Amino acid sequence: MATSQRKSYVIGVGMTNFIKPRGQVDYPVMAREAMVKALMDIGKTYDVIQQAYVGYCFGDSTCGQRAVYQLGMTQIPVINVNNNCSTGSTALYLARQAVEFGIVDCALALGFEKMAKGSISSSFNDRTSPLDTTVSLLSETRGITNSPFTAQIFGNAGIEYCEKYGATAEHMAKIGEKNHRHSAKNPYAQLKDVYTLDQVKSSPQIFGPLTKLQCCPTSDGSAAVIVASEKFVLENNLQNQAIEIVAQELATDSPNLLEKKSSIELAGADMTRKAAKQVYKKAGITPNDIQVIELHDCFSANELITYDALGLCKPGQAHKLIDSNDVTYGGKYVINPSGGLISKGHPLGATGLAQCSELVWQLRGWCTNRQVPNIKYALQHNIGLGGAVVVTIYKQAELSNKNDDKEGWKQRFNYNPAIESKGITEKDFRNVCSKQVSEYLIATAKL
Repeated sequence: MATSQRKSYVIGVGMTNFIKPRGQVDYPVMAREAMVKALMDIGKTYDVIQQAYVGYCFGDSTCGQRAVYQLGMTQIPVINVNNNCSTGSTALYLARQAVEFGIVDCALALGFEKMAKGSISSSFNDRTSPLDTTVSLLSETRGITNSPFTAQIFGNAGIEYCEKYGATAEHMAKIGEKNHRHSAKNPYAQLKDVYTLDQVKSSPQIFGPLTKLQCCPTSDGSAAVIVASEKFVLENNLQNQAIEIVAQELATDSPNLLEKKSSIELAGADMTRKAAKQVYKKAGITPNDIQVIELHDCFSANELITYDALGLCKPGQAHKLIDSNDVTYGGKYVINPSGGLISKGHPLGATGLAQCSELVWQLRGWCTNRQVPNIKYALQHNIGLGGAVVVTIYKQAELSNKNDDKEGWKQRFNYNPAIESKGITEKDFRNVCSKQVSEYLIATAKL
């Protein structure tokens, strides 16, 4: 297999508030805000973007072009990406590859979602579902109820973990309590209320041990990430804010998904194991070297089994991390300082890029009231059933003439975007537009 020839760096990030789907904000508006903020972060116009990878799950073909054309019709390649809940990270994966293999020096990964109300369901009922075998095996092994299908997949994984290793429903509830507590300090989070453990446990039951406050909401939102080469970083004096993508792996399912007849495997645990093993090897580190993690807690049960799959604990001991308080501030790891999907929200195409944004802000030291101290390495985990998982390791860039500037945001914004969410102005928009922007599009836009 070919190896990467160059290093890649995240140099710009931006995101919108994640909000309850009400149909009030369309995807071009959300995408525009995220892109403008990411370009403001680097102090450049859209003209520097040489390729764009745009992720979304619900929308017609070429929504990506419609989104990015707002900032410029520069005739660059625009590739639309759909990989279920790992869509955003898959767009990032492709942008990183383009940079590392020397195809471009600067690429955009953009993700957005305008979702329907209620739990996720299939969009097409006249063809084979990509999850048809998963549905069949779930029916054979655990049975199917009227509860939301994804809650059954991940809820049964949590039940099996409890049966095999001695974890309890209370451990999952503690994950929900933790993530809601963390989200209170994230200005972009859809849900910011803090709940006691009893309130989490007594909220309406969704499936098995999972209550409402342990399940991510559907959301509308967008996030954008700009990836660049070392050459681009140095030429544009972006060393202080550049965050290195140390290693990244995208993995898909193994035969264990279908052959083990295990609820844990049906939730994609084996592809997480594979990606994690490879990413640690590539980075030359172990889980013990990591301080902060954003992982895919679509349900508290998935966070529980993912501790194990990522190697954060010995096999079968995920619940012991919770018992020892090693998943929050003051413990071994801080997991989901953003509040995770459970509280921040889960607009499918944007989730992976929002995770990246949080870790970039953490590594820059911009997060103040939710800052994780003394970060050397950060890990991101984003999974989609069907299936695909992306696991990424980040660290601060080690570049010449780099300073540790924890107030670097002052160069680009009149506020700290890590701890305060503000919309964009028409001036912000105009300042980052390409020279090849369409005035017709601007005239029809809702600025």
